[in-house]
Amino acid sequence: MTFSVSWHTLLEELDDLPEGATLVTPLSRKKFRITDVQEQRVIIEFTESGDRRPLQREQFETLYRRITEDSGSFALDRLPPDADPYPAVLSLHPRFEVDEDQGGIIERETPTGTQLLEEPSEESTQRTEPDLDVYADALLLIDVLERYEVTSLEEIETDALVNLYTLLSDVQRNANDLRQDVRSVLLNRLHHDRPVSGPYGSVQRTSRRNRELKDEDDVIEILEAAGIDRERITSVDRSKVDEALEVIEVSESDVYEIEESEYVRKAEVDEEAKETRLQGLKDQLAATEGEEAEKLREEIEELEGRIEELTSFRTGSEV
Repeated sequence: MTFSVSWHTLLEELDDLPEGATLVTPLSRKKFRITDVQEQRVIIEFTESGDRRPLQREQFETLYRRITEDSGSFALDRLPPDADPYPAVLSLHPRFEVDEDQGGIIERETPTGTQLLEEPSEESTQRTEPDLDVYADALLLIDVLERYEVTSLEEIETDALVNLYTLLSDVQRNANDLRQDVRSVLLNRLHHDRPVSGPYGSVQRTSRRNRELKDEDDVIEILEAAGIDRERITSVDRSKVDEALEVIEVSESDVYEIEESEYVRKAEVDEEAKETRLQGLKDQLAATEGEEAEKLREEIEELEGRIEELTSFRTGSEV
């Protein structure tokens, strides 16, 4: 199949997109929409920034050639900077798919999935309570933070401080468990050291090296053979070994077990975006009227009753 045929098939798919359909770039995870489809280019608009960009036909052709001439796949980390909208759009073609687990865009023989995000249905926009320990603990913590002036801890009664400390510990533990689960999934989606941004901040993939000394007798034997007196390293520790390595031609890997591991490091936090979202939630709650408001008040009263029961402090004499 020639590129010309594939290109016009792609344009037909773009013309059939529902209004407001959103795509997401595979590397930077930026959401965007198709605003115009032309014979020689596709115009997109990023939903967060509102920036508009033309995606040129010749660039799609270059990507097409790379995929079809390279065993039917092309690694996403080989894309030029700011080029990841191209595979997202090309994935709307029935024969091309972005495989984030493999980190590439692939040509298939059968119809494939796309980077198109489904528009939320009316049911999906309703708030639901997730079955997560950190969610329940966070609700209780929010209630305590609203009840007491936590900026003046010395003025808070002991029983309230006990509740606050307990909830803070629970939220920290459960949030960290969830953070590690999220990190495991993110590691499969991050490539190189390129940051990936979201509304509240960004993360990037990096690595760390852990060193552990090998068997003590083996280390001493290696250093003695290199001219280091046994007395200098009889008690083997890192500082003495590192000093010895500076004056001899012995590889670090000869005396250290070196292991590299991948992890996700927080790159930055957009505090302004977080504050804006929080204020939006407050405004939304304040504007609620009618039956929805009455239902919300009933739910809040029920939650307050549960919170009062769970957070009430009892001394040993009261039990």
